[in-house]
Amino acid sequence: MIELRHVTRRFGPTVAVDNINLTIETGEVCVLVGSSGCGKSTTLRMINRLLPHSEGEILVDGEDITTMNPEQLRLNMGYVIQGTGLFPHWTVARNIAMVPQLLKWPRDRIDARVHELMTLLDLDPATHANKYPQQLSGGQAQRVGVARALAADPNILLMDEPFGALDAITRESLQLEMLRIQKQVRKTTVFVTHDIDEALKLATRIAVMDQGRIIQHDTPENILRRPASEFVENLVGKQDRGLKLMSLRPVRQLMQAHPAPKRPEPGAEGLKEEDNLRLALSVMLWQGAEQVPVFNARGEETGVITRERLIQEGA
Repeated sequence: MIELRHVTRRFGPTVAVDNINLTIETGEVCVLVGSSGCGKSTTLRMINRLLPHSEGEILVDGEDITTMNPEQLRLNMGYVIQGTGLFPHWTVARNIAMVPQLLKWPRDRIDARVHELMTLLDLDPATHANKYPQQLSGGQAQRVGVARALAADPNILLMDEPFGALDAITRESLQLEMLRIQKQVRKTTVFVTHDIDEALKLATRIAVMDQGRIIQHDTPENILRRPASEFVENLVGKQDRGLKLMSLRPVRQLMQAHPAPKRPEPGAEGLKEEDNLRLALSVMLWQGAEQVPVFNARGEETGVITRERLIQEGA
């Protein structure tokens, strides 16, 4: 879907991105991670030609982006930034409808798409469609920004630190929302962050950048298990890599399944099948429990997970 070949970007004598090669497959979430000034946002902005590259080639679906009309290129890519970039004098519905209107979709199709996306992003259309951005919380405004980026159903989604200004609780909520949406819409996504935990949670593959270069491009598990350099090792953390590995695996992989789902006891508490093993260990330690029941999406008890198996096989 997206390929960067020997791409360099200079600002005068300064090299911001230095001869990088990167292939991002269709439907993949590639997270660019690294410290401030490493070139990750510059790399993102070169993909939709907000910044021109100085050397090399950038291909989308095998076509050199410099041969494409830049406006048309950007209309076919959703773009989400930190702080949303919403038009303050437009309602939520009009902000989301912007690109479909530019593409001259029929009004009924636009209205249906706005309603669909607001519902997908847990924004009640009856309550929020006619509000203005300043009437929304930070998390709600960021959801509108994501909805606007998805409005014309683009193949590619570019996200530049979209959750960086949000509080920790809202940020985690939106990360989970992104995972849920990605399962449904399967967009090829390039996501920029400086937060390695966010990268590990969201990525299919991670590109670690430092001083304009890609140091390692691999799956989250391989980044944790086999960091390519001391820089990558320091970025992912030396002491808690085992816990981070546990956060990549769902409870359903290690639970002892019941022969058939059971109706839970009244008031029973436990874990969901999609919860990660790190959360499972935390719950057990907090409750002082040796095992915890596991429930499916319908609320049925489908198995149990034990502390012994978690510690033996969790990482």
